[in-house]
Amino acid sequence: MAIAKNPHILILNGPNLNLLGTREPEIYGRDTLADIEKRLKAKAKKLGYQIDFQQHNGEGEMVTAIQSARGRAAGIIINPAAYSHTSVAILDALLAVNLPTIEVHLSNPYRREPFRHKSYVSTVARGVICGCGALGYELALDALVNILAQA
Repeated sequence: MAIAKNPHILILNGPNLNLLGTREPEIYGRDTLADIEKRLKAKAKKLGYQIDFQQHNGEGEMVTAIQSARGRAAGIIINPAAYSHTSVAILDALLAVNLPTIEVHLSNPYRREPFRHKSYVSTVARGVICGCGALGYELALDALVNILAQA
C-alpha cells in the first residue's frame, strides 16, 4: 500500500460522541470532541501526519467514511461507540478497506454492562485502547503511527 505524500489518518467517532463534555461526564469525562480534535491535530502535525476528524451518528455514514478512506488514508482510529457492539456493517467496511485500525473507547466497556463486552470492531483492530478517557485518542495516534512506521 502506497502512503500519500502528506499522509493522513481518519479519526472516526460514532453516535452521541458529539455530546461529549455534557453527556454523562462521570463516565466519558468533560473534554468535548472539539477539545480532543484540537489536541490530535497538533500532535499529528508534530508526527508528520494530517488527520481527517469526523463524527457521525448514523451507521451508514460511518460505513461511507470508512470506505472513503480506502486509497487516501494511511490508517484509521475509530471510536464506534454503541456500534461497537452491534454493527457487522462497520466490521465489513473495515475489512474491505484493509487499513491498520486502532479502536478507542473513553470508558472501559469491561467495567460496564455485559452487552458492552463484545465488540465487532475489536476483531479487526490492530489494537484497542479503552478506559483512558480522552488520552486514549492520543495513545491510539502514537500506536498507529508506530504501526505505520514499521510497515
